[in-house]
Amino acid sequence: MCSGRVDLGHVLRAFSNGVDGVFIGGCRLNECNYATQGNFHALSMVLLCKRILNHLGLNPERLRIQFIAGSEGNLFAEIVDDFVSHVRGLGPLGQSESIDEQGLRLKLQAATKLVPYFRVVSNERLKVRFKTEEEYQEFYSSEELDRLFRELITDRLAIGQITLLLRERPLSTGEISKILGLTPSEVSRHLNSSAKQGLIRYEESQKRFALA
Repeated sequence: MCSGRVDLGHVLRAFSNGVDGVFIGGCRLNECNYATQGNFHALSMVLLCKRILNHLGLNPERLRIQFIAGSEGNLFAEIVDDFVSHVRGLGPLGQSESIDEQGLRLKLQAATKLVPYFRVVSNERLKVRFKTEEEYQEFYSSEELDRLFRELITDRLAIGQITLLLRERPLSTGEISKILGLTPSEVSRHLNSSAKQGLIRYEESQKRFALA
């Protein structure tokens, strides 16, 4: 199967199911076996996913993509062994990042629900075409990408987590802040924005926010 068919949703669901690391192997860049250059798409997807993982507080090194020829079986085995060893050194997902089970579940669930939106953003705002892996790496570590990530993704991830929390029970700003590790001012901003959109309401009797 072409590595270009590996979707962001596949990766996030794997982490949601408790795996500690995800490895994606593809043919060498500019040597696509299907003449679709899908491995460039896979590279772009992985670099975006690494940014998302890092924003969620997860080590982006838990995700790796490697380009290798089909004839390089020994090299492939060495690379996989190295990745497995590295992931074991990182420890169980969430624990080494000091994220509790509830927080980890909310973060990954919110990100997974936003996969259709991420696809649109990737196709319309982050679509680039370079010739080398280094150029992709440079773009995804650039100030331009930082700006686009903050503009297009950061707030949606936070609001997604808050919405999932409020599905369980009404909560105060302080309680949401403690669970998600966000500052009270950040939570208040997201709550006010969501209230204006009619997504949540403030229950005066409980002094808590709830889904509308």
